[in-house]
Amino acid sequence: MLKKIASLALLPLAACTTMQDMSGPPPQLSETTMKEVTRTLSSDAFEGREPGTPGEERTLEYLVQRFEAAGLQPGNGGSWFQDVPLVEITGEDFAPLMVRAADGQTESFAYGDDWVGVTYRETDRVALDNADLVFVGYGIEAPERGWSDYKGVDMNGKIAVILVNDPDYESETLDGPFNGRAMTYYGRWTYKFEEAARQGAAGALIIHDTFPAAYGWNVVESSWSGPQAYAQRANGGSDQTMMNGWMQMDMAQAIMRMAGQNLDTLSAAAKRSDFRPVPLNVSASTSFANAIRRFASKNVIGVLPGTARPDEYVLTTAHWDHLGHCTPNEAGDDICNGAIDNATGTAALVALAEAQARAGATDRSQLFLAVTAEESGLLGSEYYAANPIYPLSQTVGGVNIDAIFPMGPARDITVIGGGKSELDAYLATALEQVGRTQTPDPSPQAGYYYRSDHFSLAKRGVPMFYLDPGQDLLEGGREAGKAFADAYTENAYHGPDDEYDPDWDWSGVMQDLALYYRLERELGDSTDWPNWYPNDEFRHVRDESCAAGAGC
Repeated sequence: MLKKIASLALLPLAACTTMQDMSGPPPQLSETTMKEVTRTLSSDAFEGREPGTPGEERTLEYLVQRFEAAGLQPGNGGSWFQDVPLVEITGEDFAPLMVRAADGQTESFAYGDDWVGVTYRETDRVALDNADLVFVGYGIEAPERGWSDYKGVDMNGKIAVILVNDPDYESETLDGPFNGRAMTYYGRWTYKFEEAARQGAAGALIIHDTFPAAYGWNVVESSWSGPQAYAQRANGGSDQTMMNGWMQMDMAQAIMRMAGQNLDTLSAAAKRSDFRPVPLNVSASTSFANAIRRFASKNVIGVLPGTARPDEYVLTTAHWDHLGHCTPNEAGDDICNGAIDNATGTAALVALAEAQARAGATDRSQLFLAVTAEESGLLGSEYYAANPIYPLSQTVGGVNIDAIFPMGPARDITVIGGGKSELDAYLATALEQVGRTQTPDPSPQAGYYYRSDHFSLAKRGVPMFYLDPGQDLLEGGREAGKAFADAYTENAYHGPDDEYDPDWDWSGVMQDLALYYRLERELGDSTDWPNWYPNDEFRHVRDESCAAGAGC
């Protein structure tokens, strides 16, 4: 399907696309590099690049070779690596989730088909025995917005049943208590599970719904089954719920019928600030075992030292990891190769490093950071941001690259999280130079700005770009762009069919790399310190960071 859609995007460029440097000879961005690195990292030999496996070892070795050949220097005191301590918990022997109503009616729901669940606790076994279910709407506690979905309820020992996204995601505008159609962090599953734990819940189950989740049940099942990696914690996760998970919409509706409730009615009530949690008078039981493995994964970092201000840093990030072995497809292939997600982004790190080195170093240092465990919850970028090798107050800003679509050149670029920082001016300049326009996020309800590695840095104040491929293709227009994106999401994303295709059209990829290159170059040679806009949620963090350290 991807091959068929990709054929819509033509207008190929030369094997090496040349990008004019504003201050010197033109560097070359190598299409050959993009192809080689993407093909290699997404081959079966790398086993889906799961952290803590032989696939990681091969990935690290290969990236060091490519970074070194590109002209970078080791970025951590003579080492290419930053250790990221993780714990892997693999759920096994899942019992069905048995739901019992007050009148004695019971129903059994199958793991995988109906629900999935994991534990964040480092424990050998999880057992929930007749835990009461409580519908808590969107599971949000936001006093600054006058919102409390847990008002008046004691969640100790209970399971929170939660709606995905936030209350105003169906809005056609960006106006509303939670930014209208644009998701806030309160809409992310990570927040919902964190808040359920803070409320003392024994478990939390999010009701899956494809549109507000922005992905199908196949993505949930693939991502939440098998080994799950977390950052190691001193308390072993004892402050977390016993089980976090998701349930299918059909299962949620069945439970509501057992409870004498209607899900549509409850969901409508949950959109209002006066909503109060609803005990469902049904209980749930399940159990599963856990295999626990502690290990250290690694971030890979290379640096191109600056010529004038080497203690000021421009950062480019991409995650090297993917899901490893996962749910097999119909052909029995169980390797999630992650060719687009995110071998393409990792290849871009290498190609951009090559181009910057060929052009000559900028005034500021350029950092190229390949992070681990993004698929497990942004763990590698979170660890770097919490334990930065280079001070965040001296990090000017940067670009995160997460999945580049090989679908041909576009007239535009999609801006995720635009209107947040003074980086907007740099992007506008770069787009004008390359003759492209910017398109706002077409799915702000999906909360993409909170779902990739730039967020770990942004929430600590570092302004970061996050750009998606364009939607308006030179051949086929927006219809062709949407067709490619939809085909990828439905047929390949987080599944075994995200594989390298030798027939892909790379001309649009190279077009995007040219833009990233200009952004890096402009930030690298500037003396400015772009900040978040005054009303942005991250502005105060940046101001405090700058006040506390050198830089900014």
